[in-house]
Amino acid sequence: MLSPFEKMIAKRYLWPGKGEAFIALVAGISVGVVMLSVAMLVLVMSVMGGFRSEMLDKFSGLNGHAIIQAYGGKLDNWEGILERVRETDGVVSASPLIEQPLLASYNGRANAILVRGNTAEDIAALQDQTLMGDISGIQPDSGKVAIGSRLAANMGVRVGDTITIINPQGRATPFGTSIRQVGYEVGAIFEIGLYDFDETFVIMPMSDAQTLLLLGDTVGLIEVTVDDPDNVGSILGPVEQFLTGRAVIADWKTINSALFEALEVERVAMFFVLSFMVLVASFNILSSLVMLVRAKTRDIAIMRTMGARRKSLLKIFVTTGTTIGAIGTFAGLVLGFVLLIFRNPIVEGVALLTGVEIWDPQVRFLTSLPVRVDPWEITGIVVLALALSFLATLYPALKASNTDPVQVLRYE
Repeated sequence: MLSPFEKMIAKRYLWPGKGEAFIALVAGISVGVVMLSVAMLVLVMSVMGGFRSEMLDKFSGLNGHAIIQAYGGKLDNWEGILERVRETDGVVSASPLIEQPLLASYNGRANAILVRGNTAEDIAALQDQTLMGDISGIQPDSGKVAIGSRLAANMGVRVGDTITIINPQGRATPFGTSIRQVGYEVGAIFEIGLYDFDETFVIMPMSDAQTLLLLGDTVGLIEVTVDDPDNVGSILGPVEQFLTGRAVIADWKTINSALFEALEVERVAMFFVLSFMVLVASFNILSSLVMLVRAKTRDIAIMRTMGARRKSLLKIFVTTGTTIGAIGTFAGLVLGFVLLIFRNPIVEGVALLTGVEIWDPQVRFLTSLPVRVDPWEITGIVVLALALSFLATLYPALKASNTDPVQVLRYE
């Protein structure tokens, strides 16, 4: 705790006098550098955390946290396996799934697609992502499908149009295998938010997909959602033993391992690099305090002769420097959150000024810039900035406290 005397002196030193404009400028630069470094750390870490979280949510929203896939592509006795999975501790939901890459054509245009056969519950879950049409109309034997927004744009398809889905594995005839072509009405257009999904997905009821692909009563996959995605492997360990020799389990870490590992490495590297900005800011605080101590040497000597203790001088200069760091840190937090709030308009503005598409969905997978603020990360950034600011004050504070008043005032 500071005494009233120490508080008064520290407050005066935070606002240098008229003849000390250069010291005030250096202190102001220190505050600005701390503010910018903290703001950049908050912005970058929140965006990268949001990118990872959003991609995980998008992937798991369509594929769950894990997929059970049979050897050979057809999962026999899938009802028993599905029941066994649902009884496993930690499993939130599990549902059968059919997924097959095919070809679709409309009005002379052809496009590679990924046909997905879903249950009625999974199709109804797309209600919030539906842009046009009625997703509830996608029912078995209705002849209707839902397609992604990018696929609809590429093929020039609107709700009510009929697309032709081509399955090269048709029925065998005396003249060879006939290619299977089936027309489906587009009943709804949806947007998941992942570019690759919106560009290729065609969703239809499970029974219609079985008919199109000639699967009979079998399915290709079972998607599983768990309550703790980071421990999906241990949760599904008993199921994996149960399915040994019949099917294999691939979780989201395995399916997208390269992508998520790259994101994690980039996230750590960015934090390490941007932390050097805070270190540079702390050196600015150190330099401003050194200049302040040199300018106030006579005042320090007078205070010593009036009875001020070394500890008091140490506390005064530590408080002054740490306050500069604290002001910059909390100003940086405010600036960082403002940038997060207006991130999309800022990106659009920069793209408009430069003529360069900064956030290209084809490259970034997501259609908008995501954000996820982690309180622990923000706390770590604040602690890092305050700790470096405090450490930067120690040398000039010790220098001030060790000032010898006899040497300074000898010729006064």
